[in-house]
Amino acid sequence: MILTVTPNPSLDRTYEVPSLDRGEVIRATGERMDPGGKGVNVSRAVAAAGRRTVAVLPLGGAPGALVADLLDAQGIEVAPVPVEGATRSNIALAEADGVLTKINAPGPELSAAEQELLLNTVHRQSRDADWIACCGSLPRGLAPAWYADVVARVHAGGARIALDTSGPALLAALRERPDVVKPNAEELSEAVGRPLFTVGDAVKAAEELREMGARAVLASLGADGQLLVDSAGAWFGSARVDAVRSNVGAGDSSLAGFLIAGGSGPEALASAVAHGAAAVQLPGSVMPTPRDLDPAAVTVTSDVPADRVLKEPAS
Repeated sequence: MILTVTPNPSLDRTYEVPSLDRGEVIRATGERMDPGGKGVNVSRAVAAAGRRTVAVLPLGGAPGALVADLLDAQGIEVAPVPVEGATRSNIALAEADGVLTKINAPGPELSAAEQELLLNTVHRQSRDADWIACCGSLPRGLAPAWYADVVARVHAGGARIALDTSGPALLAALRERPDVVKPNAEELSEAVGRPLFTVGDAVKAAEELREMGARAVLASLGADGQLLVDSAGAWFGSARVDAVRSNVGAGDSSLAGFLIAGGSGPEALASAVAHGAAAVQLPGSVMPTPRDLDPAAVTVTSDVPADRVLKEPAS
């Protein structure tokens, strides 16, 4: 079972539009409403793969109730933490050329009692988990060290934890040695305090995160592919993508694929790349099922192309 923790979930509305013209009336060509948040998306991808997952998340108000209903409809077990504030609602505008514009609301502020209830719920639910994935931004009220506290408690219980967050929350958690951290290129650049122009730059940055405490780093490099750096070495994975439709939740799908495949080594990286590549070819934040995957399109190698210039440099 894969347990996910989403401290700041959302109700996500995605509209497909021909183009985004400021000040004009835009007619959507498609729309979706999904439960959102990075951990929620990981649970959705795990469930789409036919695996058991439990989602821990604070929920409040009508949007929170709708998030719970949508998750239940997708076969995801929900361990809700009731909060007084309403769960946030986010909007994504996906243009025909693949450009995505997102409007993310701040979300409710959690009280001290709600924060402690969230921690206790994670601890209680983690007893049967093979992996715990803590993902996304922290809501108002939670200090940057909150994830570090979660990692420490999870390790004390003997479980493995994957962390997908950024900024001070990521840096604070590294001292507790999370088993896997999953930054994208921008988050990796921010963590080491310098730009990344090549794949080699990303490898060096990932190695620095390991020196800071991460046991393994799974880094998403956008259209360039993904990196896995751990105690055994470094691997680079990429996949052929025929057409990008939406990259909403693609990184979360990658993390799910990585954990489903065991959470370590080149085989898990190949699964991560396959899930991410499948996700970007689906509308909105739809998560891929096994029939959407194309393992033959994936290449994983230990011969990392260090000199390759990133198509999307991070600064």
